[in-house]
Amino acid sequence: MADLQTDMATPMNDAAVMIARELSRHYTVSRGFLRGHATVKALNNVSFMLHAGKTLAVVGESGSGKSTLARQLTLVEQPSGGSLQIGGVEIANASSAQLKALRPTVQMVFQSPYASLNPRKQIGTMLDEPLKLNTTLDARAREARIRAMMDKVGLRHEHYERYPHMFSGGQRQRIAIARAMMLQPRIVVADEPTSALDVSIQAQILNLFMDLQQELGTAYVFISHNLSVVEHVADDVMVMYFGSTVEYGSKTAVFAQPLHPYTRALMSATPAIHKQDRQIKVKLVGELPSPLNPPSGCAFHTRCPYAVEHCKTEVPLLRPIDGRLVACHRVEEITS
Repeated sequence: MADLQTDMATPMNDAAVMIARELSRHYTVSRGFLRGHATVKALNNVSFMLHAGKTLAVVGESGSGKSTLARQLTLVEQPSGGSLQIGGVEIANASSAQLKALRPTVQMVFQSPYASLNPRKQIGTMLDEPLKLNTTLDARAREARIRAMMDKVGLRHEHYERYPHMFSGGQRQRIAIARAMMLQPRIVVADEPTSALDVSIQAQILNLFMDLQQELGTAYVFISHNLSVVEHVADDVMVMYFGSTVEYGSKTAVFAQPLHPYTRALMSATPAIHKQDRQIKVKLVGELPSPLNPPSGCAFHTRCPYAVEHCKTEVPLLRPIDGRLVACHRVEEITS
C-alpha cells in the first residue's frame, strides 16, 4: 500500500477494474431568496484503485460523501472533475455507446431492501428485466439463468412468482443481490447493504457477498459506517471525512494502527463485547461543518483534539506513511 500513488500514476493493468484520480462532485445550491448561490463540494479529490475480486470499504459518518461517491461510480451522475476509469475506459471522454456498454458492468445494492424492490412486480419479473434489456437470450434461457441465480443467493424456486411483501428483510436483500448479479458485473457498489437488517441476518448476507465474490470474481465497493462489518469483508479501507479521503490503506494496516485522528475516533467508537478488545474512547466535540460554510485548512480541525494553527490554514495532502496514505499535518507527532 505504500506504493498506491505510484500505482495510480501508471496505466491500468488487467487486474484493476476501476481507478479514480482526484474524483470530485460539486453542486450549485440556492442560499435562499436574494442570497444568491453557493457551491457545495460533496466529493473532493478522491483517488483509489479497485482490483478484480477485491473489496474496497468506504467508511465515514453521515455527510462524509460516501453516497455521493457511489452515484459517481455507478454512472448515475457525471463527476465535476477528476478522472474515473472503468475497464480502462475514461468516463469523461466516453461516447454514449461506451457508457451504455459500461453500465451493466457496474451494479448497485441499496441500503433498504424494503424500498429498492417494486412491490407490484413478481420476483421473477424483476430479475428478468436486466436480462431483457441487456441480452439477446430468449424467455426460456432467461428463466433458466434467473433460477440458477436464485439458487446461488439462497432463494427457492417457488419464490419466482411471489411479491416482495411476502418476504422477510433478509430474503428481500437476497433478491436485491440476485438482481445486481444477474448480468455478472465486474463491480458491485453496496451502499450500507446490511444496516437495515437484524444482526443475526447481517452475517448471512455478508457471507453471501463473500461467497459470490469468490465464485464470480466480482470487485466490491462496500460503503458502511459499521467497522465490525468492514473488518469482516474488506481488503482495503478508505476513510472519508467532509467529502475527502483522510486515510487509505490495507485493512490489516488501518485496523492494526489507525493513524489519522478521525480514523482513531471511529475505531474507538466501535462496540466490543470483550474487555480486551475495547479501546480508549476518543471524544469528538461538535458536528460536521456546514457544507455551505466549509472551514479553512484541514476540514477536521474544528473537531480534532490535536489541531494547531497550521491545521487551520493549510489543507493537508494525502502522503504515504507507514504503509498507507494519510492526510494529516501532525500524524508523526501523534503516533510517535
